[in-house]
Amino acid sequence: MPKDLSFVIPVHNEEATLKLLFEKIKIVMSQAEIDSYEVIFIDDGSRDASWREIADLAIQHPKLIKAIKMRRNFGKSAALSAGFRNAAGRIIFTLDADLQDDPAEIPKFLDSLELGFDLVSGWRKQRNDPLSKTLPSKLFNAVACLMTGVKMHDMNCGFKAYRREVLHSIKLYGELHRYIPALANNLGFKIGEVVVEHHPRKHGKSNYGWERYARGFIDLLTVLATTHYLHKPGHLFGGLGLSFGLVGSISLGYLIVIWFLNLAGMNLGPIGNRPLLFFGILCTILSVQLISLGILAELIARNVAADYVDKQICEIIDDSGFDV
Repeated sequence: MPKDLSFVIPVHNEEATLKLLFEKIKIVMSQAEIDSYEVIFIDDGSRDASWREIADLAIQHPKLIKAIKMRRNFGKSAALSAGFRNAAGRIIFTLDADLQDDPAEIPKFLDSLELGFDLVSGWRKQRNDPLSKTLPSKLFNAVACLMTGVKMHDMNCGFKAYRREVLHSIKLYGELHRYIPALANNLGFKIGEVVVEHHPRKHGKSNYGWERYARGFIDLLTVLATTHYLHKPGHLFGGLGLSFGLVGSISLGYLIVIWFLNLAGMNLGPIGNRPLLFFGILCTILSVQLISLGILAELIARNVAADYVDKQICEIIDDSGFDV
């Protein structure tokens, strides 16, 4: 049965916070007079008693809670995808289970959605985390926003609200959950941001280390390739090829000038044993390969381009004014 709101909450070793988090959501829903909602907990391979806590909550509140258990720790994107597939709400919230996200902020998101936004992300303006987390996160946000063109302060915040159609248009894998705003923006959805209170972590410890930034950077390259160049791959490979070709041409041109000067009587030394010669040849060969790859990619993209103009990027309205 369709519901108004779905709360999708990935869980990894958060046994101490789950009941309190659910109670906080219940209180906010009661104050907002919203009866049609559900809370979906996804246990992403927890090693503590998180699943037992989730199962107990599901037994106590069978109409409000859905419990999903992953067979092992597949990562946050996989857990969120499982939650999205099982969500019945018109509006879907995501928030972390560690109580650093405050459910009391939910009405702010709903107000922003009422203004016409399709996705509203939280902005942890005063973030209560150690410097080892806040500094890399600021750098990550700056690089990600610069490269994707999405103007946000905190793309990495897990506290977000979506209209259902946004998530139906996006496929998550790897670490792509961090880039949902960029993916949604590329599809033409309207992105908003609200300042949210961020509490210090009182229970457990962070499940993420420095290695997530390396994975996140690789996924950023994936996002750039799939958003900016998915249907014009020749621009990507051709641009790289031309760049390498230019460097190679300059290198070899410089050596050709030296060779002619040697013929003119100036003793500038042989060019055959210079590393610059091999560098120039390598850049030239790489340029030809990249341009050729770009042409092949364009031929492949042309065959699938017609399938792109579908309901992912089109909103069709029938004569009665209702979306179809």
